[in-house]
Amino acid sequence: MTSILLIEDDTQISRLINSTLTVEGYHCESALDGQEGADRIEGKRYDLILLDLMLPKISGYELLDYIVSTGTPVIIISAMGQVKDRIRGLRMGADDYLSKPFQIGELLARVETVLRRTKQIQDKITIGDVTIDPVSRLVFKCGKQVDLTVKEFDLLIELVRNKNVALSRARLYEAVWEEEYSGETRTLDSHIQRLRKKLDWNDRIVTVFRIGYRLEVHK
Repeated sequence: MTSILLIEDDTQISRLINSTLTVEGYHCESALDGQEGADRIEGKRYDLILLDLMLPKISGYELLDYIVSTGTPVIIISAMGQVKDRIRGLRMGADDYLSKPFQIGELLARVETVLRRTKQIQDKITIGDVTIDPVSRLVFKCGKQVDLTVKEFDLLIELVRNKNVALSRARLYEAVWEEEYSGETRTLDSHIQRLRKKLDWNDRIVTVFRIGYRLEVHK
């Protein structure tokens, strides 16, 4: 799942952006000041960072300088919308600059564009008669759309990204449900069964005895 870090000190804006990105299928984490943002960046690799410039403790510009050095794509979202601020941010290495106030739809479009440009969003994936579009989160079999739940789609993507690799139940569960695996297999197994049925992949998603599952893709 694509992971995004939002560094924004306005709690209302932070909640709105976080909830919107989550609904769109991204994994979004939030930091409310520059120091918290820096700590999160040091502890984890993100696919994209949304950065406010006017932050307490550590300024957005100072953080931007560090983020760019890591190679992580960054979109500035700031009320500092003057041309000189945009030019400074872009020259420092930001991938895009969105001035407040903005429409949430525009933010989503900018996120998709930057992720696609930096190759964090893949092109469509075709396996046999099944086509998967990670951007729109749509799946088609023989040209007909297959309705998947959010977790079914996330599970499918995890299997596809690790095709021909035996994945443990713990790894799959923690990657998709983003919580510690307790050993209870019913939730994961039922989602696997539904994926097999919906995609007619009984022979493709195989059970690996005492380990978990493997998606078999032969050239």
